[in-house]
Amino acid sequence: MSDDPVPPAALGLGLAAVGRPAYITAGRDDDLGAPAERSIAAMRARTHALLDEAWRLGIRYIDVARSYGHAEDFLGAWLREHPERATELTIGSKWGYAYVGGWRMDAEVHERKEHSVAMFQRQWPETLEALGRAPDLYLVHSLTPDSPALEDAALLDELRRLADMGVRVGLSTSGPHQAAVLDRARELDRTPFTTVQATWNLIEGSVGPALKRARDDGWTVVVKEVLANGELAAGPAEVAAAAATAGVPADAFAIGAARAQRGVDIVLSGASTLAQLRRGAHAAPLPVNDDDRARWAVDPELYWRRRSERAWR
Repeated sequence: MSDDPVPPAALGLGLAAVGRPAYITAGRDDDLGAPAERSIAAMRARTHALLDEAWRLGIRYIDVARSYGHAEDFLGAWLREHPERATELTIGSKWGYAYVGGWRMDAEVHERKEHSVAMFQRQWPETLEALGRAPDLYLVHSLTPDSPALEDAALLDELRRLADMGVRVGLSTSGPHQAAVLDRARELDRTPFTTVQATWNLIEGSVGPALKRARDDGWTVVVKEVLANGELAAGPAEVAAAAATAGVPADAFAIGAARAQRGVDIVLSGASTLAQLRRGAHAAPLPVNDDDRARWAVDPELYWRRRSERAWR
């Protein structure tokens, strides 16, 4: 591997945390207030304030999804208010999950997964209507080994047609087998995929080598959950100590480490407050050596099991 300096990844803003009242990120009561304060109007105003600040900070990549509550609608309304900004933004969205939480904190189920042709054909027009334009990137949401998407010839043909229209087709990955899923998608005959959004952070970086392989093939690489759904905002203790030694807040340390990763194009901030967004935007790339990352790493099976047990807050 070359030892040449790595251009830092750009920062993007993901709207998963502010498009719906409940999510699995820690600290939401501190960030958003009590559940009663999370009305659609209040969350729309918060989202628009974050988008305004992101624009001011030079952030030009915005990430949404059909399952992020009203995130696509919030973004679409903001774009209509600022049409002059639209041409300078790159927008990524995802299909394959539906939001079914009904804007309730106590909903028994918040998302429903379905990677079928019918779901794609239903959600693509919904995305177009909500955004008022086609997204630049459109990803299968949370592709895992049990998904039928990579074997569904009809679906793959639909995705190839979308790619022929100029939309960059991709996939997001989740779970302990992200690398295997990404490699399978990359190696498909006439693969329609040219972009990936994967979870990478200082305690779960197992997908890293597969991301480098995708980037070497010319894919756009986006990483998400770089704060491990809030876990890295204040710890674990060894990571927090390394951040203190570097003289930066723990969340900026985690974002900076992701920005310094070779072969990563965009690092998503999942900020739900202006202060969080500003810290992320000012986070300088901070290379972390392999020995430290190996010492901090959590077994992927354990990491993803713990994540699946998180309560929607």
